[in-house]
Amino acid sequence: MKVAVIGASGYVGAELIALLCGHDKISLNHLVVSEHSSSAEKTFSELHPKYAGICDLPLTPFSAQWLAQAAGDLDAVFFATPHEFSATWAQAFIEYGVKVFDLSGGFRLKKLEDYPTYYEFEHQYSELLDQAVYGLAEWQAEEIKQTNLVAVPGCYPTASLLSLKPITHHQLHKMDGLIVVNGVSGVSGAGRKASLATSFNEVSLTPYNILQHRHQPEISQEAGASVIFNPHLAPYKRGLLVTITLQLKADVTEAQVKQAYLTTYQDKPLVRLVDTWPKVDNVAHTPFADVHWKYEQDQQVLVVSCAIDNLLKGAASQAIQCANISLGLASDYGLINTALRGSC
Repeated sequence: MKVAVIGASGYVGAELIALLCGHDKISLNHLVVSEHSSSAEKTFSELHPKYAGICDLPLTPFSAQWLAQAAGDLDAVFFATPHEFSATWAQAFIEYGVKVFDLSGGFRLKKLEDYPTYYEFEHQYSELLDQAVYGLAEWQAEEIKQTNLVAVPGCYPTASLLSLKPITHHQLHKMDGLIVVNGVSGVSGAGRKASLATSFNEVSLTPYNILQHRHQPEISQEAGASVIFNPHLAPYKRGLLVTITLQLKADVTEAQVKQAYLTTYQDKPLVRLVDTWPKVDNVAHTPFADVHWKYEQDQQVLVVSCAIDNLLKGAASQAIQCANISLGLASDYGLINTALRGSC
């Protein structure tokens, strides 16, 4: 698979490029940045010196002319771009026969009317929204194989859905019950651009965008159940933890809960059902998701926690999983050994 990465200068783009450089079934042909980016014409290793000698490709500014010249030599493109960019340009790549893996929110929500509210732009491509497959790799593998447009999930939704879907899929939850998702993320989730709001000298553990965060409808849509989502920003670089509280049906037993998680993830090597409450340090710089749960049967209350690396399992390594699936490979191909070497 010959690929390009658009949005190569950001944190997610850098992680994605590092993984692609170590993948023996994917050839990284082009690195692209926005037309007016200050990084244009530099090499990737100038921008990220730790990759000197690993990836020294130039950062080419995007244009319609570049697309026309490069598309014939590409099988797929990864968008690590602003949401509106991917929503605008995905169709053009698909028309050239290039498969799109979109790490932005440009195609995650299925309703056109949600985009002005949650992403602050008018989405013009309803047919593409219908075609787009949500790329939660452990759950949508068959659909990912067939589509030309994969909407790679956000970091909070990834951790939340890996926790929730074994329950909602098996309809063990109380249908009219409250589902509360509390999430905490490091500052890298806010992107590479300097901002006072994400400066380490300013950040303290704090909730933000309560009852209006863009990931709330994404989690609800894919879980098949309405959730309340409470995100928090924390003063550390990377990693993400969600803890979910919900009520199950009155007759649900602990054995049923255990079976739901085991059945779902027993053959999914990147989701680890751990015996203690997960820690961010145990998943940082890896593609793993660590999940633990506790059920109080007398009150029918289930609490589930999941820890991931927001830049990897919450973005770049999950995109690689989707690409692996498209190539007919195991979704974890090339990811676990890379994580154990500590090279990403």
